[in-house]
Amino acid sequence: MTTTDLLASVLRKRSDALLAEWMNTQAAGLDGSARSRMTREELERECRQFLQLLSKSVQGGKLAEANTPETQALLRYLEELSRTRATQGFSSSETASFIFSFKQPLFVALRSASGKDADGLADEIWAATEILDALGLHTVATFQKAREQLINRQQRDLLELSTPVVSLWQGILALPMIGTLDSARTQIVMESLLQKIVETGSQIAIIDITGVPTVDTQVAQHLIKTVTALRLMGAECIISGIRPQIAQTIVHLGVDLQGVTTKANLADALAVALKRTGHSLNG
Repeated sequence: MTTTDLLASVLRKRSDALLAEWMNTQAAGLDGSARSRMTREELERECRQFLQLLSKSVQGGKLAEANTPETQALLRYLEELSRTRATQGFSSSETASFIFSFKQPLFVALRSASGKDADGLADEIWAATEILDALGLHTVATFQKAREQLINRQQRDLLELSTPVVSLWQGILALPMIGTLDSARTQIVMESLLQKIVETGSQIAIIDITGVPTVDTQVAQHLIKTVTALRLMGAECIISGIRPQIAQTIVHLGVDLQGVTTKANLADALAVALKRTGHSLNG
């Protein structure tokens, strides 16, 4: 990916004019919601920093040499910008336009600087296109990765919020579950319960599935795995919320819950837990 002396010269000598035209191009392409996420001063600061780093990167003649300090600095800047845009709620197309919108003012400046040399202008524009396309693709790839990480973190946070571990009594924990129980949520359940057992030294954990709409083979297996993990930590598990239809389903599926204490409701489970820990509601 070769660069030319003229491209480097335009970036260096016409940076202020390029910045002004680029800012106008971006402002025209952003909708109201996008503009509200960022002030004009912030956008100008980002654009100016990009121009400075890009100008330094093309001085050596080959932007593709990613091992050069100048190119590394430019790529790191675009990666940080992409991650910031992802957390601010920008879309991938809005983030990509930060790079691709620079083509128009740059091509105009190259045409003006090249004079009447049509062949030379074509070479300049081709070199600039290769550079900006590569930087744009790098920016989008980083944005998508950052966005996926953000979504995964948010999903995990929601799962943790939907599976709160509460202390019912000294040595007794409870985890009321509402909604569908899948593999991802089961993992959160086990991690939350095990961590809480370590923190509190509790002996019994009650998993209440009153709010779980259906129990199939997968759900039952998830519950068994959770019970097994708790036993390995030296804690006992009681499952409450076993309604008649759920009991029939478990029997029909042939799921073996032998050795696992089950109760119809949370109150009955708490009564069993209190008895086994030597406590009573009367003190």
